[in-house]
Amino acid sequence: MGENAASTGKNQLPHHQVFDVSVDVPHHGGSKCFDDDGRLKRTGTVWTSSAHIITAVIGSGVLSLAWATAQLGWIAGPTVMFLFSFVTYYTSTLLSACYRSGDPVTGKRNYTYMDAVRSNLGGVQVKFCGVIQYLNLFGVAIGYTVASSISMMAIKRSNCFHESGGKNPCKLNSNPYMIAFGITQIIFSQIPDFDQLWWLSIVAAVMSFTYSTIGLGLGIAQVAENGKVSGSLTGISIGTVTQTQKIWRSFQALGDIAFAYSYSIILIEIQDTVKSPPSEAKTMKKASFISVAVTTLFYMLCGCMGYAAFGDMSPGNLLTGFGFYNPYWLLDIANAAIVIHLVGAYQVYCQPLFAFIEKKAIERYPDSKFITKEIQIPIPGCNPYKLNFFRLVWRTIFVIITTVISMLLPFFNDIVGLLGALGFWPLTVYYPVEMYIVQKRIPKWSTRWLCLQILSVACLVITIAAAAGSIAGVVLDLKSYKPFSTSY
Repeated sequence: MGENAASTGKNQLPHHQVFDVSVDVPHHGGSKCFDDDGRLKRTGTVWTSSAHIITAVIGSGVLSLAWATAQLGWIAGPTVMFLFSFVTYYTSTLLSACYRSGDPVTGKRNYTYMDAVRSNLGGVQVKFCGVIQYLNLFGVAIGYTVASSISMMAIKRSNCFHESGGKNPCKLNSNPYMIAFGITQIIFSQIPDFDQLWWLSIVAAVMSFTYSTIGLGLGIAQVAENGKVSGSLTGISIGTVTQTQKIWRSFQALGDIAFAYSYSIILIEIQDTVKSPPSEAKTMKKASFISVAVTTLFYMLCGCMGYAAFGDMSPGNLLTGFGFYNPYWLLDIANAAIVIHLVGAYQVYCQPLFAFIEKKAIERYPDSKFITKEIQIPIPGCNPYKLNFFRLVWRTIFVIITTVISMLLPFFNDIVGLLGALGFWPLTVYYPVEMYIVQKRIPKWSTRWLCLQILSVACLVITIAAAAGSIAGVVLDLKSYKPFSTSY
């Protein structure tokens, strides 16, 4: 899921103007500077929103695609990727139709995913959606900590390999790297509204293209070197793995691919940066189409090239699974890009969660000095920094918890699969379908209603299978595992 929702604005997006060339459009009921709801005028276009989606989607999910393709084979692998891209595109058009409640041009705007669920479905659904969304963000924080430590270790190992000429197995313990990542995040998480720094989005975009392209290039080079395309039509051969393992791994591959596509958590927030007229839903449909097409092309290339290079031996993480040893400096650049990207992406995913908890705390204890008092600390040459004790303590504890859990559960692939599975059905399929049915008042048991429900149930089945596969993977990992002593 999107690595970098640096793009998800909080509706007052002063910094996005950097990308946009705004043109004053005569607006129904709005003035030149303000929108119909009295907020600052939005300036986003099809291109800015496509850019936001692409940066949000293309992330560390790319790296597990070669492994996923290897489990499924040359026929099922690309087919599944294509199907997921279609489902993601279709449900995101349904979701973008729910941005305004009632009339698609003048109806009330929903600024976040939860607002849309609240105004269309209400009640228990909102709570359930909140729990899933915030759990998913929490899971992402853990996933990113694991992924970045693996990349940092890969840099260290590839240099150590290079120096010893491949003789030293270079065993490393992952804990110091996770702790280093955690300390960095504690510092960054003290910056309020860090996810609104516009340059973060650009940096993350550049980084994700850097490492994905290096992965792709090395895959192509490997295929050329082997002189043949590895892999088989049905995926990893029985013998390399047992029959039951093959089934579990195929399920897990579904989860990995789902994780690589899900951006619906932030779709509405991105839509909230788009100017109107034309209606935001129209712009978003185009943007979804462009970005899903670009991403799918990119994924097909990365997944298929990686599989063509390594066949059954495709590593779970293309750049760190040591499919490649040379040129070692290129691998170092790619892994450094992953780490930089993940540092920003972690914040972008955690800041909405931080904001949510802090808002709730202030509502609950409005008189507590600990929660509300801000101390101004002058910084020469900048605005004074506002220190808030509650923020300091709670964000630090949050980062420490995610880091400790990561040290306990350092299994990149299975965790990615599990996250993808848990977030995919409720957020990408179930809610968009249900909200669309309410929004468009589709009668029960009509053909359209049935088709939407069939789509939803089919995706639920895939989600359950993928979650089961990932859990089976984690259980296997746990058999050969001692806490806090993971070395690669």
